[in-house]
Amino acid sequence: MNSTGAQTDAWSGAFLLDSTASGVAAQDFDGLQRLWDTQLGDVFPMPALSPDSVDGIRARGRLARVRDVAIVDVHGLSAIRSVDAPGGVDDMVMMYTVRRGAWTFGGPRDRYEHTVPAGQFLLRRFGPWPRFETMPNTTNRILILPLSVLSPLLGGRSVTGPLDSAEMRLLVTHVNMVHATIGDLGPAGVRAVHGALIELAKAVVKGRFDDVEPRLAPSLAQAAKELADRHLTDPELGPAMLARALNVSLSTLHRAFATEGLSVSTYIRRRRLEEARRALTAPHGGLSVSEIAAHWHFSDSSHFIRAFKKRYGQTPKEYARSTRTADDRN
Repeated sequence: MNSTGAQTDAWSGAFLLDSTASGVAAQDFDGLQRLWDTQLGDVFPMPALSPDSVDGIRARGRLARVRDVAIVDVHGLSAIRSVDAPGGVDDMVMMYTVRRGAWTFGGPRDRYEHTVPAGQFLLRRFGPWPRFETMPNTTNRILILPLSVLSPLLGGRSVTGPLDSAEMRLLVTHVNMVHATIGDLGPAGVRAVHGALIELAKAVVKGRFDDVEPRLAPSLAQAAKELADRHLTDPELGPAMLARALNVSLSTLHRAFATEGLSVSTYIRRRRLEEARRALTAPHGGLSVSEIAAHWHFSDSSHFIRAFKKRYGQTPKEYARSTRTADDRN
């Protein structure tokens, strides 16, 4: 187990539990319990796990806290089951995003029973903490969100849907950015990422974004970049396609990129040039300049050559030749 960040408003840590390898499951689990209680306990007490889960547990994950929001990522190689605990948490709003496997709440004796399969999310107010059980090899992210902000929007309903919905794309991207930067955040940064977390969670509940909320711009730009990276060979890729996929207006998407001093089209062109450059030196590529230009959707070879030389200072043929020469010398 390890952790970073000493300030009370932002903290992150990681854990690995494997009783089958170490034979000291109780000690490992006690260490996780202390870590959890110290950093997350006042926001979200750790659920009580069944003894057989603890004895045979194989799991890894990471924990993070940003003010009154907690983020818990868990990949359980073994099945994990909780037990009814006296007292427990009165009320909380939680979001479950399942990447692999399945997470089941409750059972025949409970008032609430629901299974979240891979590729889906569940956002709901829970009170008290429900029993749960996971399949082996389940990967899940839990967000614990402030009751006072989310409960009036939720009421008594649950919000479910796919992880690739526009609102969830942005929320997942933002949480990944939090994990990557939390150790370097100062007080202003903590306030900014916390505000964006809340706004994005509200967007999931409402099914739409606040188009003029400036705190969402970094997450929107990053989500658009990740989406563009997966569609570089799509001839339809462009600002309009990304805006539709992310359920925002074109002007909102352009504003998000403008904060980075970059246009959407420029980003797409640069990424296509990067991939074209790799193709020029691929060991078994064998594609001509015109074929590479067509594959990465440049209008013609001349356009591709001009763009490539402007970016890298050489024509595609010159670049390929110089790279081969350098490899031969080595």
